[in-house]
Amino acid sequence: MTATALDIARDLLRCPSVTPADAGALGVLEALLKGAGFDVHRVTFSEAGTADIDNLYARIGDAAPHLCFAGHTDVVPPGEASAWTHGAFAGDVADGLLYGRGAVDMKGGIACAVAATLDYLASHGGRPNGSISFLITGDEEDVAVNGTVKLLQWAAERGEQFDHCIVGEPSNVEAIGDTIKIGRRGSQSGVLIVDGTQGHVAYPHRAANPVPDIARLITALNDEPLDHGSTQFQPSNLEFTSVDVGNAATNVIPAQARAKFNIRFNDHHTQDTLKALVEQRLAAACGNRIRARIEWLPSNADVFVTKPGAFTDLVSASIAEVTGRTPDLNTGGGTSDARFIAKYCPVVEFGLVGQTMHQIDERTPVSDLDKLTAIYRGVLERYFK
Repeated sequence: MTATALDIARDLLRCPSVTPADAGALGVLEALLKGAGFDVHRVTFSEAGTADIDNLYARIGDAAPHLCFAGHTDVVPPGEASAWTHGAFAGDVADGLLYGRGAVDMKGGIACAVAATLDYLASHGGRPNGSISFLITGDEEDVAVNGTVKLLQWAAERGEQFDHCIVGEPSNVEAIGDTIKIGRRGSQSGVLIVDGTQGHVAYPHRAANPVPDIARLITALNDEPLDHGSTQFQPSNLEFTSVDVGNAATNVIPAQARAKFNIRFNDHHTQDTLKALVEQRLAAACGNRIRARIEWLPSNADVFVTKPGAFTDLVSASIAEVTGRTPDLNTGGGTSDARFIAKYCPVVEFGLVGQTMHQIDERTPVSDLDKLTAIYRGVLERYFK
């Protein structure tokens, strides 16, 4: 008898793998996948100023089509331990609910994918009619520098080619089967800097106050929408998140004002065209008087979308068979490691219900683990039919 999703999830939850610690989580997966005949690799990546991250890549089969399950075993900190009804890393089950940090985000999703794959292989002579792989990282919840992006590069250098990928992020909003994430907006942050001339407030003619000017520029940059949305995406939005002049005095006009902002952008833009658009609007608002510039911050969060088609239809059919629901194909929410995978193959996100992710008492119904496992099992049947 193959391991159940609940068994695997509990073993994973008992590993306190708060980023960047692995705490044995990848070892749990390595043992299961090696036992099923997978070729398993543990790969550690490093970069100056960041923690070393252990990652796992496992594959069975050497032919196309190649379906990859991707995800992360690292989790956010549990918060105040005493606030949990059940231990954050105990893997307890109570009243039909599995408790623990990562239960939905996303050790539970990984457990379902592994359980479904092991059961599928056991029913099909131990080999797929193609290839199945697992691409599991340990730094998605942090800076995402030494995880998926480098593991994909490593795999590509080995000649690995993916046809499709499912990321087991908690995509569902209210119930299993209500939402598939087929894309995400990009994210770009920056700092608006307005230079003035410091001086005494009693002699404003000898100074240039940047505070009213930055207020005008903030208003100007928000006056006109960046776009009106696209077929798959809601409109892009620019949001200012802080304004600061670093001035503790009340009788001094400051020399500079700074405002941080973030833009979530759709497929009307690339990072370069978006920056050019904002810079153009800023120049128009400044005219010949205001001295302002934007300091753009590094971003690896590009927009991506997997257009509806045969693959999304296949996943939707598996969902409908198990739940009776027709999922919404959605591009809302924040970023995920799917943004890196999209450069290599079509990718969708489908996992558990995300309502308790990152919360105290993160939990998932055991019945949802069973449903998600059955859905993944149906995907495998359809994909390799």
